Amino acid sequence: MPAGSQRPTLDLNDGWGSSVVDMARSKATWPEDLAAIGALRFARRSAHFEETVRFYRDLVGLPLCATFAESFGSNGAIFGLPRSSLTFEIVAAAGPVAVDDHEQLCLYFPDEAAQRRATAKLVASGAKPVESHPYWAAMGAVTYRDPDGREVVFAPFVFGVNEPAEGGTSGQHWTAP
Repeated sequence: MPAGSQRPTLDLNDGWGSSVVDMARSKATWPEDLAAIGALRFARRSAHFEETVRFYRDLVGLPLCATFAESFGSNGAIFGLPRSSLTFEIVAAAGPVAVDDHEQLCLYFPDEAAQRRATAKLVASGAKPVESHPYWAAMGAVTYRDPDGREVVFAPFVFGVNEPAEGGTSGQHWTAP
């Protein structure tokens, strides 16, 4: 970039403006080409597979809906969130797995009481919350790390529904109409 020139601003909202909407009342649907999607799965590799499965099953409380061994050379566990239409898969890794600070599983609860109930098993196990992204602290969330070092965030609000007005705003934000 030539000296004195400024980096262009990336318009991530594609010109839609910056008004925030109540996503719970949004009429948003899948784009036509994706409307037939019947399920969504996301997966992570784990260098500490058995401990990680126990963490999500026994301490976080996610329902385990399937496991597989030596399936096309892989071992894994599939959690239903809570059914098979949205699943979270842990696949055993052969070696270390790099983890980024933003690799988070965010669980949103309607209020602090529900958040406390959801973290009760972690607290009882002696697990300690960890420092996380400043946004989560400002919003009252509690964060734990799984055996691979990935964060699990327990937020006392539901994204797009009852986010606190105070504390969470910093920088520019856009939400789809």
